[in-house]
Amino acid sequence: MDKLLITGGNRLHGEVVISGAKNAALPILCASLLAETPLHLKSVAALKDIDTTIKLLDTMGVKIARDGSEVTLDAGEVASFEATYEMVKTMRASILVLGPLLARFGTARVSLPGGCAIGSRPVDLHIKGLQAMGAAIHITHGYIQASTLHLPNRRLQGVRYYMDMVTVTGTENLMMAAALAQGTTVLENAAKEPEVVDLAEMLVKMGANITGAGTDVITIIGVEKLNGTTHNVVCDRIEAGTYMVAAAMTGGEVKLLNARADLLDAVIEKLREAGATVTSELDTITVKSDGNLKAVNIRTAPHPAFPTDMQAQFMALNTIAQGVAKVTETIFENRFMHVQEMQRMGADISIDGNTALVKGVPFLDGATVMATDLRASASLVLAGLVARGDTVIERIYHLDRGYEHLEEKLNKLGANVKRISQ
Repeated sequence: MDKLLITGGNRLHGEVVISGAKNAALPILCASLLAETPLHLKSVAALKDIDTTIKLLDTMGVKIARDGSEVTLDAGEVASFEATYEMVKTMRASILVLGPLLARFGTARVSLPGGCAIGSRPVDLHIKGLQAMGAAIHITHGYIQASTLHLPNRRLQGVRYYMDMVTVTGTENLMMAAALAQGTTVLENAAKEPEVVDLAEMLVKMGANITGAGTDVITIIGVEKLNGTTHNVVCDRIEAGTYMVAAAMTGGEVKLLNARADLLDAVIEKLREAGATVTSELDTITVKSDGNLKAVNIRTAPHPAFPTDMQAQFMALNTIAQGVAKVTETIFENRFMHVQEMQRMGADISIDGNTALVKGVPFLDGATVMATDLRASASLVLAGLVARGDTVIERIYHLDRGYEHLEEKLNKLGANVKRISQ
């Protein structure tokens, strides 16, 4: 199992290219199941989760050609409608094949998913939404067995559906299913994340009739069929935010290319509040800092508020900032697992329920720490960049799920990061 060895103390300077968003690419890849002709995607990052999704689609009979960051998927002759436990257990996003399979083929057998251990992320909203559209669904032996064969024309039926809680993957799954349903579907309390908008924009290019993406009410008028298209995956706002925090913490100056400031308003506001200078133009963002940062309070909430996927990174920032900060996590109940590891590096953090109190310290010390989930891994990398001495991060397979060429990009900016393969 690979490790990262980070020697801290270097200021980051230079330019970094932000990859296509993992959380946009995953549903978009699954949407290939809806199309009767090939779908061509650009800016698809080389990540473990992307590889897993492509492998899953391949087992179903989707013909796939991959050339660097471009992927072509042809689901003209899908042979299997099953996502096995072996394929799904490492990644929760695999549930996103359920809606497309059911909408186009009328049947699906999908294992209940696995993934990061950051708390309960139930798929019951996906299931309830599909049941509201008329699907017959049974869960047996850890599998979701779904069918529309009893429905008129064997098609899902349009419905008005209110989601009890905001769910990104739930919104995406139901939006994809509704694209081929009979009649009009209205999704209320829908997720507004940029990745949902990116999926909707691609589905429209494929021939879907979708309005309201980016608001909490999305309307989908079902169509008879969808065809492939060419689509450029939106940039990864969480990867961008991570490098922005890295620049601020190390007292450097970094220009991010292929990065959209309009997707990062809450993050930019907090970086400026911490004392960093953030400027943007077109598809570039520049972050500059002298390293003397002020503690900033963080409270996570669904988009457009502060993203839960940036909480751990800002906790790392607060560990070396002047003052005391409250970090409140409202999305996932187990998303403070990085705290214990940061404490090993000398961080002063105490937890009370879903709130962490972070008192800035003059410096962190390098230590051997363990990554527990994707964003926790990123926060430990940030801590290692500013710590005195060497930091070893174990179980970095989490990082490989969501950050493309992390050590290469950091080293190009002047960091000292080495991958140790065992």
